[in-house]
Amino acid sequence: MAPPESLDPADPYARSAQTFPVLPAEMVARVAAFGKEQALADGATLYARGDQSVDFFLCLAGGIAIVDTDAKRSERPIHTHGPGQFTGELDLFNDRKILVSARALPGTRVVRIDRASFRRMMAAEPDIGEIVMRAFILRRVGLLRHSDAGVALAGPGHGADMGRIETFLTRNAIPHRRIDTDSDPDAAGFLECFALTAADLPVVVLEGQVLRNPANAALADALGLATALAPDKVYDVAVVGAGPAGLAAAVYAASEGLETIVIEAVAPGGQAGTSSKIENYLGFPTGISGQALAGRAQVQAQKFGARLLVSRAVVRIECEERPLRLHLDDGATLQARAVVVATGARYRKLDLPRYAALEGNGIYYAATAMEAGLCAGAEVVVVGGGNSAGQAAVFLARHAAHVHVLVRGAGLAATMSRYLIDRIEASDRITLHPFTEVTALEGERALSGLEWTERRTGARERRAAGALFVMIGAEPNTGWLEGCVDLDSAGFVRTGSGETFFCSSAPGVFAVGDVRSGSVKRVASGVGEGSVVVSAIHRYLEPAGE
Repeated sequence: MAPPESLDPADPYARSAQTFPVLPAEMVARVAAFGKEQALADGATLYARGDQSVDFFLCLAGGIAIVDTDAKRSERPIHTHGPGQFTGELDLFNDRKILVSARALPGTRVVRIDRASFRRMMAAEPDIGEIVMRAFILRRVGLLRHSDAGVALAGPGHGADMGRIETFLTRNAIPHRRIDTDSDPDAAGFLECFALTAADLPVVVLEGQVLRNPANAALADALGLATALAPDKVYDVAVVGAGPAGLAAAVYAASEGLETIVIEAVAPGGQAGTSSKIENYLGFPTGISGQALAGRAQVQAQKFGARLLVSRAVVRIECEERPLRLHLDDGATLQARAVVVATGARYRKLDLPRYAALEGNGIYYAATAMEAGLCAGAEVVVVGGGNSAGQAAVFLARHAAHVHVLVRGAGLAATMSRYLIDRIEASDRITLHPFTEVTALEGERALSGLEWTERRTGARERRAAGALFVMIGAEPNTGWLEGCVDLDSAGFVRTGSGETFFCSSAPGVFAVGDVRSGSVKRVASGVGEGSVVVSAIHRYLEPAGE
């Protein structure tokens, strides 16, 4: 844990009373009722990094040292739990590999609570559950902020695969240390230690294992993000897609007793998960990042027992038989009595020479802290007139030398919320260019500049640019539904009306959020649809006695 003088008020490690709370004697007694008391020998390992399904420990006497094991397998203390404090963080709500190790200090006595009993405690003791949940969330935020208990990612800072891997780690809330081999003074020593050359990059090092440019699925497996599937298991509900709509469906389905699994191809949050700040979502007057909102919803779903399968895409559905069968891109299948389609949409791209070569090397579809860091101090261009483009422009203006917003139409009024327009107009670091489009890209390894054209006059202007953010909408991810449900002319899922509002043409298949034909493309509406669809699922399952 960092020394107090180095912490700022936003750092969870500065909020020790919430991050590492000490339970009063009365709460300790209630927690103890769910487990068994044990005395531990000095140095005994309670759990080691990489273990899965670890137990929850409440310290009664002595202490429990939480340590981080880095890429070179050396240990560093993070925190020591004393009497009244408890171990764990968000991995206790799923089957992922634990990120830290825990060892007993002299004279340690604990209450050990297994996973099933831990879930019962969280449900039966809501006041204690609130303290535990808050602590777990803050601990994960602390690990992320300080790159504790994470993995090492090394490679050229502007490399496409480097960006892909870092995006995957960030969006899945995996702490990591980033080593830019083009500029980091520690890079040479790191490469030498693991006998790596430039041809191996980028690499991920975890628990002494070196993964050379791993695919997202391989990285997810190595990190323990994947959920093991039993071939004969039949879930009540399979939610395909973990954007706001899918996560809401998972929360409400699981909380109402339906056995629920969520399948997500990349990371929780969908397109909303890439938003730097959502300021018009009800209940968050100061705004919240899409990643933070998605992270909370993911934990909430897992708290109620939903399982999450990350980095696996559904490629086909069999909807003629019951139960429904989903085929995944790794060859696995799973069965469910009902399926919620919440796959959202994929980003539209510009039709320009060298576009594909520069994706991830200066061309981005999200404006988060990671992208902002890559183009800090440079001029950047945002293409698009919707809320995502507006949020990106406002956020990037804090980091870039200047932000240019390009739209094909006359302005923003028809496509963007007024509060964002006001901020753009008030900023002297953002310039709006109406009737303008990008017509050429420059750069070899990474984007270095571009040309845009004013469509009315044909005037062209070339600018050096550190990044191009393309936010021009999306197309529905419905290819895997071919032959199963009716789609509209644009490929969105047609649904009914009244009590069948979220029902597709295939019995037991429901659609919510951006993928549904006629939906309002807003985070709040997606969450609303995801919560309401569970009532339709109950009505569908009841006649069959499910």
